[in-house]
Amino acid sequence: MTSSPSSTSGPDAVAPRRAIAIDDAAERSRLFAEASEAPAAVARQLGANAVRVKALAERLRGLDPRLVATIARGSSDHAATFAKYLIETRLGIPTVSAAPSVSSIYRAPMRLEGAVCLAVSQSGRSPDLLAAVEAAKRAGALVVALVNVEDSPLAAVADEVLPLHAGPETSVAATKSFIASLSALLHLTAEWAQDAELDDALAQAPERLAAAWRLDWRPGVEALAPARNLFVIGRGLGLGVAQEAALKLKETCGLHAEAFSSAEVRHGPMALVGPDFPVLVLSQDDETREGVDRLAAEFAGRGAQTLLAGAAHAGAIELPTVEAPAAIQPLLLIQSFYRMANALAAARGLDPDEPPHLKKVTRTL
Repeated sequence: MTSSPSSTSGPDAVAPRRAIAIDDAAERSRLFAEASEAPAAVARQLGANAVRVKALAERLRGLDPRLVATIARGSSDHAATFAKYLIETRLGIPTVSAAPSVSSIYRAPMRLEGAVCLAVSQSGRSPDLLAAVEAAKRAGALVVALVNVEDSPLAAVADEVLPLHAGPETSVAATKSFIASLSALLHLTAEWAQDAELDDALAQAPERLAAAWRLDWRPGVEALAPARNLFVIGRGLGLGVAQEAALKLKETCGLHAEAFSSAEVRHGPMALVGPDFPVLVLSQDDETREGVDRLAAEFAGRGAQTLLAGAAHAGAIELPTVEAPAAIQPLLLIQSFYRMANALAAARGLDPDEPPHLKKVTRTL
């Protein structure tokens, strides 16, 4: 595979091609401050969890599960999407999303003997999440909680706990805790699969996250400031961050954004993409790159307002990226996106820290 045309390369590959230097009200938001802490949070997590992850990985290899079920809501569920592609491609274990309402509302028993249940949460306090986790335990699953609040009810009920170590997060929109969830999933999978390549890639994450934060995605702000609707496209390991980006555009920017796989968008939604329709395409340098790039070129050819991160096309607005192993590129893409989203919210006259009708902890039943 080749490096992205929009990536930096050579001995200074970590350095961004362009840097932002903006001093305005947007950079005083809590979202901005917390998202900027992601590199330190990931570095802290990798050190603090090293022994714990090794022991858990050894337990998982001994268990040799034939199924992984994920339980999560919101941004954490987007991290679970990332987990699906990561675990299935690196370990070959089918990974499915368990709907919390099956337990919390329908109260239907599950059959999870010998399975692993990954529960992902920032707060660890949502009632439906806890009900689903307790049901999974009763059904015979080994419950592993990836949670930021170590003394939460979720941590108390789980068989194993991997703290995210993201630190306090007060902005309603999750940022650093989402990235910390992805890094924890990478860490666990690398040890579980005894994958040295993946482990090496993760070790590069803090430095490259810092570089991704400095990249200039202001062309995206200018393009999307007047928008009302858009698609966000990703595939494989990048689908979860496309889902996360679409959610953040709804939460912080008041934009109707929908995320699609570059394959699924062709099954109907493609009919909406015409002249000036905004599309944000997030592309990592793995086996999905060719198809995603081909779709971006098709969008641009239709006259769509195509924002392309991770590749370049003559008809698209290029958003710069940092060269890195493909497994961590989704983390870097969402880190650059968070800075853009914060600035976009301000450009649209919104407070990214106080989305209307939302609270930090959603207590779904």
